[in-house]
Amino acid sequence: MIALVDYGMGNLRSVEKALTRVGADVRVVTDAKSVLAADAVVLPGVGAFGDCMANLKKAGLVDAIRDVITAKRPFLGICLGFQALFDSSEEAAGVRGLGIFPGSVPRFAVNGLKVPHMGWNELRIRKAGCPLLDGVADGSRVYFVHSYYCRPASEKVVCGTTEYGIEFCSMLWTENVYATQFHPEKSQAVGLKMLGNFVRISKKTP
Repeated sequence: MIALVDYGMGNLRSVEKALTRVGADVRVVTDAKSVLAADAVVLPGVGAFGDCMANLKKAGLVDAIRDVITAKRPFLGICLGFQALFDSSEEAAGVRGLGIFPGSVPRFAVNGLKVPHMGWNELRIRKAGCPLLDGVADGSRVYFVHSYYCRPASEKVVCGTTEYGIEFCSMLWTENVYATQFHPEKSQAVGLKMLGNFVRISKKTP
């Protein structure tokens, strides 16, 4: 079973629908016990970093998410669910993220370009062998909606990048953790391919 974490923010139903379409046994969950019982976990989200962390803490989900990742179960963070994996965000001064990866989440400050970065853009694959990208071509176009971007402290976790005035980390992968700044559930065939890959990964994990 794939647990889709509902912490009161964003694009939950579209992610649920896309996962179901690619064959997932997906359940929307709101509590730590259900997260810990899952074979794999998806943390989606659209909204503000501070509200995200406040809602996760209120629901008792922070430690549960950390425990799932430590236990090496497949984990997928999407958009705000990607940003929450880091230490902090410029969007919410003084608010601690999940701290799974060292790094920060700055706001775009690119002259002449609109913020938020919204619409289709290219994914450049920077790390070979990622199971989530099996069958996905370098340069595939994916869908973004965000004003902040992830800046990992280590380049080793960067799996994909995208250009928007600067080259930023648009995808992360290390061991059992996958995260995308773009929205697979809105990225048509390419996104469904990635989500289908995640379903297969979750079924292979004991």
